[in-house]
Amino acid sequence: MSGPEPVGVGFIGAGMISDTYLEHLGQFPDVKVVAVGDIDVVRAGAQAEKHGVPFSGTPDQILAHPDVELVVNLTIPAVHAEVSLAAIEAGKHVWSEKPIAVDYASGQELVSRAAEKGLRVGIAPDTVLGRGVQSALRAIARGEIGRPLGATTAMMSLGPDKWHPNPEFFFAAGAGPVFDMGPYYLTTLVNVFGSVARASAFGLTSTPTRTVRAGERTGAEFPVSVPTHVNANLEFVEGGTSQSVFSWESALTRMGVVEITGTEGTLSVPDPNMFEGPLRLLRAPTASNPKPEWEDLVSDGVVGGRGLGIVDLVRGIRSGRPHRASGDMGLHVLETMIAIDASVSTGQTVAVESRVERPAPIPAEWTPYAV
Repeated sequence: MSGPEPVGVGFIGAGMISDTYLEHLGQFPDVKVVAVGDIDVVRAGAQAEKHGVPFSGTPDQILAHPDVELVVNLTIPAVHAEVSLAAIEAGKHVWSEKPIAVDYASGQELVSRAAEKGLRVGIAPDTVLGRGVQSALRAIARGEIGRPLGATTAMMSLGPDKWHPNPEFFFAAGAGPVFDMGPYYLTTLVNVFGSVARASAFGLTSTPTRTVRAGERTGAEFPVSVPTHVNANLEFVEGGTSQSVFSWESALTRMGVVEITGTEGTLSVPDPNMFEGPLRLLRAPTASNPKPEWEDLVSDGVVGGRGLGIVDLVRGIRSGRPHRASGDMGLHVLETMIAIDASVSTGQTVAVESRVERPAPIPAEWTPYAV
């Protein structure tokens, strides 16, 4: 017996990140990319030809395409909500790059309107669905560190202006290290601890302008509108706290630091911006083992790549079950980032009002490579 027809997917946004999405979705039989769109139709056409996609055109043409059931929104953060809402109004499900929006009201409108129309919204990152983080979540679920109590995360570098040829949008409203990289770390923390209750943070911007340091525009100056070094503390509704550094001011690069401390040990989690990585456990001292050493835990399950969340989403559409990287998750993470930003501005602790259900870990045998 043959399986269900694959879900037809159309892209809006054919920039740098579209390559990895197109490469992986081409390997997943539950989806079929049928169209690529961009305001730059030449770029859309080039990506369609490169990846063997049969149609390319403008964003409006993607929304009107009869074979597109789900829109992949890879536009810049400032228009994520606008493009996603247009897709919902066109009767399409949506998978969007993070964040879901740059303001809470727009994100809430998108999620509410999708629910009214019986449509799904999925929000990156789906790195948390890869082998690395999922193996960590399964280790926590089976009690390797006891009850999780706290977490420490760090993301520190000199910033994307060091390597990106057009880095301005990283330093505009709705971006910065918290809004750009925060979703990887915060989504991981919410998967471990559940919903965030409140945030307190301190931050700074070292300079009002930066300079492009890569590509043909090297030397061009642009404004910085966001904090570029932030220390954030979170408290979770179900118990537990975390401390995080998000910085584009550090000559010392520290990426992917996620450590979860529990009543019986500490887990070093793979980089949440990647789909795999080393998973290590340090058990609490005991009388028989007073000086335990780090243990390497086996990571199991599929590695995958960009598009795992889309596969989980379309399987949810077909089966009627919830998907993991949901609009509600994206909205809660957005509100948490807004709370961090507000705390930096006001010096006050800021409550996070939304709540999201913590997804169960993905079974190790789950795979996107079979129908």
